[in-house]
Amino acid sequence: MVKNAKKRQKTSKTTYQNVPDKSSRLEVLLDDSTKDDEERRLESALFGAKYNHGGKGKGKAVDFDDEDEDILLQDDGGRALAHLQDEDLFFVDDGADKDAPIITGDDSEPSASDSDEDDNDSESGEDEPRSAKTSDATFFSKFKSSKKPAAWTDADDANTFKGVSLLNGHSRLRKLRQTVDEDVIGTREYETRLRRQFEQVNPEPEWARKAKIVVKAKQHELDLLSEASDLEEDAVSSTNRVFADSRRSTRNGEVKLPRDTLSIERLRDVNQETKGSGSGEIRVLTFHPNPSASILCVASADRRLRLFNVDGHLSPLLTTVHFPNLPFTSSTAALFHPSGQSLLVSGPRPFFYTYDLQSGTSTHHARGLWGTTFNSITDGTTTLQGRRKRGGGSKNNAGDPEALSLTSFGPHGDLLAVAGRGGYVHLVDWKSGAGQVIGSLKCSGSSGSAGAGGINGLWWIPPTFSDGALGDTGAAAGSSSNSRLAVLSGDSEVYIWDVTQRKCIDRWQDEGGFRRAARVMAGTTQGSGYMAVGSNIGYVNVYGSDSYSNLDRERLATPRPLKAIANLTTPISSARFNHDAQILAIASKEKKDALRMVHLPSLTVFSNWPTSGTPLGHVTTVDFSPRSEYAVIGNTRGRVLLYHLKEYGIEQRQ
Repeated sequence: MVKNAKKRQKTSKTTYQNVPDKSSRLEVLLDDSTKDDEERRLESALFGAKYNHGGKGKGKAVDFDDEDEDILLQDDGGRALAHLQDEDLFFVDDGADKDAPIITGDDSEPSASDSDEDDNDSESGEDEPRSAKTSDATFFSKFKSSKKPAAWTDADDANTFKGVSLLNGHSRLRKLRQTVDEDVIGTREYETRLRRQFEQVNPEPEWARKAKIVVKAKQHELDLLSEASDLEEDAVSSTNRVFADSRRSTRNGEVKLPRDTLSIERLRDVNQETKGSGSGEIRVLTFHPNPSASILCVASADRRLRLFNVDGHLSPLLTTVHFPNLPFTSSTAALFHPSGQSLLVSGPRPFFYTYDLQSGTSTHHARGLWGTTFNSITDGTTTLQGRRKRGGGSKNNAGDPEALSLTSFGPHGDLLAVAGRGGYVHLVDWKSGAGQVIGSLKCSGSSGSAGAGGINGLWWIPPTFSDGALGDTGAAAGSSSNSRLAVLSGDSEVYIWDVTQRKCIDRWQDEGGFRRAARVMAGTTQGSGYMAVGSNIGYVNVYGSDSYSNLDRERLATPRPLKAIANLTTPISSARFNHDAQILAIASKEKKDALRMVHLPSLTVFSNWPTSGTPLGHVTTVDFSPRSEYAVIGNTRGRVLLYHLKEYGIEQRQ
């Protein structure tokens, strides 16, 4: 068997080892005859030199850009840097060289200040160790200057000269080293590395990352708004007016909502803390009258009343009160007193409770309104007495004839109106501790019947709407500023009562209404005067202030509604105005997601919300906060949905 011939390596008479000096070695390195194709190809890849294939005239040269060629080619040989060792070509830049000259933008001679800096080089060199120790402190002081000041500072952390040993300390500290022989680091650097290590082990969650993005976007929007405000005050260009309109607020701070778009965002549910309690559907939602309190009262089907502190985030539960013998059947089963000091809890029973917010105690009034019954005050006709014996009447007032199902406090809280059976509205003196029933108002039904439809709505007309309505001035106006009461009967009739004189000063039929058609009535407390009447066919008639004004003269015609809102097709169960009468919320419990927000200045429904994907459920009740920054929605699943109206943010209230 023939053996394969061994491959002979290429040798040269002249090698690197037998070269006597550096100059001769450089000549050998520049000699292409001693290099094979692999060396030439490697030089071309590393240093950008032209690659010529071995042999005479064989192969083609690989050309490079002129810029690279100008950098590498030198006058003394063309490739003076091509064969230097790697450690001679590269180095680690660990800082500026103090001996390096400062290159200025011109060729002028150094100035006197430059010479002074050169004289101080020695002094800066002596202080170099101290500056190295305080470099971390300088960096963190700049970093923290843009943030809020810390609530507490550790004295050991503030001592930047105190070091932490990574080698002699705990074995876990060795993972914080950046080099093998690194030992002592400053406290600030130690804190930074611990934070970096924690973030590597526990990466930032997705919700936190999204929250940061939202916060940055809001901050950017606020910056734009503040900038737009400054431009508006200057009024130097038309661009200023564009930004001013985007703020949607007037110069006196009042919010002006756009017509078609409602800027709203969903927040965490108010009763998230009691989600698994099985409370049943939400019956009552009412905010505390004081804007700074931000307390929401929630009454549910489990006969429990809960108070929450609405903050838009956690909304902690303040207290829970159980009323086992008192069911909540109406939207006024829990009612704050206008002073905000107490809470009236009532239902289809002849007794009621009062809850004191300051002491946190509830009082049971077993004999009704301080022992005074309605039997001695109401009409004693045979028809009414027969209905009392049979327990008949309207659905809203079923049960005991002395029940307190529908109640309403006057604007000043000194009077309480209670809807009774047979079309009666009882007036209770709530001003003194020994309050009593001081009178009743009779709303007769059609054909002389005693209110066959019952009472479905009570609304005290605010003094700002009623003072000028009767043309009263001076003392007369002051005495009658709390005596206008609007009552909606089940026969779709609206009564305007002068409580002081116990006289019905106006009565008219709701347009399109018929017997037992009216369901709810709501009125505004501030802003423009509106009154809304909802029916069992889904229509909501919105009336202006002329429906209850100009009552000193005989009305020539029945008031006509400003507009009939027909966006819902099932019976209206809730209607609520916001504080400045720009939004009307209407809802129907019978159909899922049946809620609409009406823009009152234009009497149109907001088109962007709610959408088909808004998870409202079967809405049972709606309410706005005292300054409309929050809107709460209760449904049959026991959830209290919380939404934030961006136009009514806190910055608009300052």
